[in-house]
Amino acid sequence: MEVRRIGAKRAVVIGLGALAMLASPLAAQRTTDGYKFIKAVRDRDGTTATQMLDEPGNTFINAREIATGETALHAVVQRRDLSWVRFLLQRGANPNIADKNGVYPIQLAAQLGFIEGVERLIKGGADVDVSTVTGETPLISAVHRRDLKMIELLVEKGGNPDRADNSGRTARDYAMLMGARSGVLEAIEKGESEEDEEQETYGPS
Repeated sequence: MEVRRIGAKRAVVIGLGALAMLASPLAAQRTTDGYKFIKAVRDRDGTTATQMLDEPGNTFINAREIATGETALHAVVQRRDLSWVRFLLQRGANPNIADKNGVYPIQLAAQLGFIEGVERLIKGGADVDVSTVTGETPLISAVHRRDLKMIELLVEKGGNPDRADNSGRTARDYAMLMGARSGVLEAIEKGESEEDEEQETYGPS
């Protein structure tokens, strides 16, 4: 009986040790400047966030949360907060960092129908044609949502309607499956024509 008790105690100790090892990275992150910065952004604490970014040599504008891989930019896009999106981009936030699921801020914005956010992210250097782990681009996401204005914008800004996801289907394929009445294919074609016009008028006049 005593041997069994000792064995059980060892198992408990080992189990607690394993839990501690798993928890330690998260606990350790809570003490870092990057974590504190992301928390300030999530809390809409502009004073703290600005003070931290004003510190010489800081490197946490693009810090990522350990559990999710999200940056502060992900956080403000999720809440459709254009003021904070502008602020972070102006302070050097990189819009081309994905979370652990391969989701970029522009993909989040497209999924949310946050068209002003998409426009500002593109202006800040976001790649229009990024894809998630399933190969879904922001344009494919907008097509699934039948978000006509978003579709036009993304195509106009260089989103490729013929780029396939992991299933082998493109934004144009999905639009065709929806039929003419949906207006989705028309939105893609309108975006393409606006893109062509923009390219033709580019340059000195």
